[in-house]
Amino acid sequence: MADAFIYDACRTPRGKGKSSGALYTVRPVDLLSQLLVALRDRGGIDTAVVDDVIMGCVTQASDQGSCVARLAALQAWGGLDGPGVTLNRFCGSGLEAVNQAAANVAAGFADLVVAGGVESMSRVPMGSDGGAIFDPEFQWKVGSVPQGVSADLIATMRGFSRGDVDAYAAESQRRAAAAIERGAFTNSLVPVRDMSGLSVLEVDEHPRPGTTAESLSQLQASFAMMGRQFGVDTLVRRAYPEVARIDHVHHAGNSSGIVDGAAALLVGSQEVGQRLGLTPRARIRSIGLASTEPIIMLLGPMPASRKALKRAGMEPSDIDLYEVNEAFAVVPMTFMEELSVPHDKVNVNGGAIAFGHPLGATGAMLLGTLLDELEARDLSTGLCTLCIGGGMGIATIIERV
Repeated sequence: MADAFIYDACRTPRGKGKSSGALYTVRPVDLLSQLLVALRDRGGIDTAVVDDVIMGCVTQASDQGSCVARLAALQAWGGLDGPGVTLNRFCGSGLEAVNQAAANVAAGFADLVVAGGVESMSRVPMGSDGGAIFDPEFQWKVGSVPQGVSADLIATMRGFSRGDVDAYAAESQRRAAAAIERGAFTNSLVPVRDMSGLSVLEVDEHPRPGTTAESLSQLQASFAMMGRQFGVDTLVRRAYPEVARIDHVHHAGNSSGIVDGAAALLVGSQEVGQRLGLTPRARIRSIGLASTEPIIMLLGPMPASRKALKRAGMEPSDIDLYEVNEAFAVVPMTFMEELSVPHDKVNVNGGAIAFGHPLGATGAMLLGTLLDELEARDLSTGLCTLCIGGGMGIATIIERV
C-alpha cells in the first residue's frame, strides 16, 4: 500500500446556524465552491488532475440535495474537471470523506482527491431529511434515543456532575478565545464572500469569550423534559436498569453549537505531489471505525481510536495532540478518562462547544485544525475522532512529514 499525504487544508469560518447568522444568505454549494477555488489557487493545482471530490453532508435535502460535491466542483472549476460524490456517516461524514480519499490513494485507485464536507444548518435544518432515526417506532425497536439523552446517561453512569461538564465547557470557550487571539486559524481560514466579492464572514461567529462555569450554571438542562415526559428515560432504563434516574446535565452551553460551514483537504500520492511541485504536510497513518450500543451511542471514539492506534502500532501516549469532537462535554471527558490522556493534549484550541459543529464538515475541520497545531508546536502525531449518531465512532491518525 502506498502512503496518502495531506497537501493542504482549508475551511470557512463557522457562522451561527440560524436566520440571523452571517452565513444564512450563502448557499451550501457556494460555501463549498469557494473552498475548491481556494485549494486550486493556494497550490496552483491543475484541476484536471483531481480524480474525485468527496464531500460529507448529513442533511442531504433542499439546498444540500442533488450531490452538492459535484455541483460545487462545477461551479468552482467549470468544464469537465472534478467528478463528485456526497456521503453521509452522520457526524463523522467530513472525516469519512478524507478517509475514503486516503484509501483510494493508498490503493492506487486515485492520485489526487479533494475531500471534506459542508453543512448549512441555518438553511437546511437538522432532521429535515427525515428517515427512520426520527421514527418513534424504530427507536423503540432498535433502542435509539436522542443524542442529548445519551450524553446525560453517560454523565450519570460515569459520575460527571453538572459542575464538571460546565467547567469543561467554560475551558473550551477560554481555549478558543486564546487561539483566536493568537491567530491559530489564520493559515486555514478562507473568508466567505458574496457574488460581488464583498466579505460576508471572516472569523468564527459562534464563540462566546468570557463564558464561565458560573454563567453556564444558570442555563436549564435541555433534555430533561424529553427524557422524563416523552418516555425516553423509560427506554433508557429498559437497557440500563441499574440507572434509577438520569441526571440531565447537558444544555446549549456545554453542547456543540448549531452552525454553518465547510472544509476541504487535498489528499494525494507522493508521486502526484512531486509531479505538481507540492510539499506534503502529513501522511494519514491509520484509520478506525467502530460500532457501539445505540442507546449509549456516544462512546464510539474510544473503540475507534483504539483500532486506529493498534493499526498504527501505537499507544495513546504516543500521540502528541488529540482532537475529540465536543458533541457534548461528556464525550471528550470520557475519552480522556478511558484512554488516560491528559487535557493538555486534547482540544488545545477549544472545540465544538465554542466553535459549533457543522455536521457534515466538522471531521474535516478538526483534521485541518489538528495539522495546523502540530505544525505550530513542531509536534509529530495527532489523532482526530468523533462520536456518531446511531452508535458509531471514527478516528484518523496523521503524522507530519
